[in-house]
Amino acid sequence: QVQLVESGGGLVQAGGSLRLSCAASGRSFSTYAMGWFRQAPGKEREFVAGLSSNGARTSYADSVKGRFTISRDNAKNTGYLQMNSLKPEDTAVYYCAATNMPIATKWSDFHSWGQGTQVTVSS
Repeated sequence: QVQLVESGGGLVQAGGSLRLSCAASGRSFSTYAMGWFRQAPGKEREFVAGLSSNGARTSYADSVKGRFTISRDNAKNTGYLQMNSLKPEDTAVYYCAATNMPIATKWSDFHSWGQGTQVTVSS
């Protein structure tokens, strides 16, 4: 298994940007596809973005396409989520996750999760 720790969350005004990081330790991060999910109060956890192990394939939720970019640096065992043009509806706890699948969008396909980082977007 791989251990994941998110960072980079915070409070930002609408229209602003944040970059989340996901630091991995344990088994080689480069062998796993990764994903970002988010969960707002009272709502189910939802898929945000996914990335294959070599970074060649990406997948995004419609709600973040064109605004968010997922990436990874396997040499640093770190994944990223660049979030631009943030909206109040992006407010949530953001989680990174790892999967053995080539790429995935369902939370049940991911076997390792971080503890989450809070993102709050004010209007």
